[in-house]
Amino acid sequence: MYEPGKRHFGGLQGMAAKKLNLDDFLPYRLSVASNALSSRIAAEYQNRFGLKIPEWRLMAVLGEGVPRTQRELVAITHMDKVTVNRAAKALADRQLIARQAHAVDGRSHHLELTQTGRSLYDAIVPAALAAEEKLESALTRDERATLMKILVKLLATAENYA
Repeated sequence: MYEPGKRHFGGLQGMAAKKLNLDDFLPYRLSVASNALSSRIAAEYQNRFGLKIPEWRLMAVLGEGVPRTQRELVAITHMDKVTVNRAAKALADRQLIARQAHAVDGRSHHLELTQTGRSLYDAIVPAALAAEEKLESALTRDERATLMKILVKLLATAENYA
């Protein structure tokens, strides 16, 4: 419990104050990097293909060729269900994905790319891979492998954070 006049740091009283340097704060640096990359990619996808990032993420997952429910898309993309719902609706309105009733769960639908969606996906993939290649040009192969391992660890830690 907070008491005025006492030092409180993560629940530990009496511990010397540790200053926060935002430039060295890992969550901040990850967020800034992610936002910068997403903004650049989002502008390209919006301008060239008329897609927002959540819509492209759904298309990327569905482009693997396996029909998915919205619940599965939420889990795979790590986006909230409202964002997935809006993106799915936008893609369906453009006839880029089709909804088919789930055989077991009548409240759920399987989503998959339509032929038009597949054509757009096939046009976007080279642009996505080119953006990734440009980004990765700043890294060595070993740095990329290390970064990927670190990101997997950080995501697992974040998902299990208590």
